[in-house]
Amino acid sequence: MNLLIRCSSIGKLMTEPKTKAEGPLSVGAKTYIRSLVSQAIFGVDFEVSSKEMEKGQLMEGEAIALLNRVRGLSLTKNTERKENDWITGEADLFDTSARRGHDLKCSWSVATFPIATVDCEDKLYEWQMRGYMWLWDASEWEVNYALLSTPEHLIRYEPASMHFVDHVPEHLRLTTWKVERDAAKEALMVEKIKAARVYASEVLDHFNQSHSLTT
Repeated sequence: MNLLIRCSSIGKLMTEPKTKAEGPLSVGAKTYIRSLVSQAIFGVDFEVSSKEMEKGQLMEGEAIALLNRVRGLSLTKNTERKENDWITGEADLFDTSARRGHDLKCSWSVATFPIATVDCEDKLYEWQMRGYMWLWDASEWEVNYALLSTPEHLIRYEPASMHFVDHVPEHLRLTTWKVERDAAKEALMVEKIKAARVYASEVLDHFNQSHSLTT
C-alpha cells in the first residue's frame, strides 16, 4: 500500500522497536498501521472527537487572535493541505516572510496549560511539526499553547475557576515551544514510512487471503 502518513500521526511510526526481532517497526507502530489498513478496507475514518478537541475547534479563531496580539503578528488560518511522496498535512499557520510555522494547541483548562517549555515537549507533536517543516520548507516550527475560557456547555461538572480565564493577562496565557528542522530526522521518517508501506501491503494481502470466499 502506498500510504501517505498524516503529519499528526508520524510520531506513531517513529517509536523504536524494543528488540531486533521486531524489525524496523515497533509493536505500537504495527498496531497503528493495521488500523490504517482497516480504515482503507472499510472506508471509515477512525478519528474520534472529545470535549478537548471540540474546544480547540470552537476556539481556534480566538487562539489565533491571542497569538497575534501577544506576539505582534498578523497571521491568518492556513487552509492549504500539502503532501509529498511520503506525508500529508494541513498546518495551522505559516509566516511566509519568516519561514516559520505555528501550530496552536488550545488547552482544556488551567490544569492542563503548560507553564514551562519542558511541559510542552511531546514526541508526537515534535514529529508532527517536523512533518510540517518538511512540507512547507520551513526552518522552524512553533507549538503555541493558548489558554482561553472554555465554552460553558463543555465544562459540565468541573470548577468554573479552572475554565474562565479572561481576567488573566494575555501574555501569561500563551506558552511557546520551538522545534528546529533536522534533515537527518526527515530521512529517518522516509525509512520508517518505507517500512510501514511494506508492512501494510503484507497486512492487506493476509486480510484478502484469510477473508476470501471459498467454494
